[in-house]
Amino acid sequence: MTLLEIEGLTKRFGGLTAVDDLSFAVDEGEIVGLIGPNGSGKTTVFNCIMGVHGVTDGTVRFDGTDVTDHKTHEVVNAGIARVSQESNPIDLYPVGGNIKLFTLPNSIFSFRGGAEDMEIVWYASRVGLEDRIWDYPDELPHADVRRLEIAKALATEPDLLLLDEPFAGMNRQEIGELSEQIEGFREDGMTLIVVDHNMSGLMQLVDRTVVLHNGEKLAEGVPEAIVENEDVQRAYLAGEGI
Repeated sequence: MTLLEIEGLTKRFGGLTAVDDLSFAVDEGEIVGLIGPNGSGKTTVFNCIMGVHGVTDGTVRFDGTDVTDHKTHEVVNAGIARVSQESNPIDLYPVGGNIKLFTLPNSIFSFRGGAEDMEIVWYASRVGLEDRIWDYPDELPHADVRRLEIAKALATEPDLLLLDEPFAGMNRQEIGELSEQIEGFREDGMTLIVVDHNMSGLMQLVDRTVVLHNGEKLAEGVPEAIVENEDVQRAYLAGEGI
């Protein structure tokens, strides 16, 4: 069953077309890679899905509902969460406090309620942070800060998770551990779209890949076909051992 459908998505910033007539779909339970050179429009696509940017043209449908013009909090309430390239923990709160903020009712006036302590530990455990609940973000190594960002997104209970550069700055062992955790999300019924420049780690994780170039879809297919695609090699993969 199709969970997310992008149809004719176009986003212009003045005279710059960042995304140009892009269409692709994501089925329930898939892990889809979204790749392309810097400036190819990947993050803009995520911003359009999340309602951060207004769409110039085209449609975003999630679980059969048109969410093209939804505000970000409405998109989150519908069941989509996003982990940005940048890590933005609140340094005044420990790991558990950062996660709990994302379980509060979705209102600027809501400072009470949220998940119980056992639920917070469970969200943390999904990314291996259950023993660091009381640590503050500035006490964490880089890989754990990235995991905290993912735990915060998981706390919104998404059906679809958008991961932007989750492997950035991680070593091979850390990438392997996080990949196993991401597979665990899928086993729990979640669907994922992953953007990353670590092609080796990404291609081993995803079921299918969509390739962007200059805001347009250049190719789409299983990782093995994408790696062998000459157009993709010329545009993006030349010189990278995969």
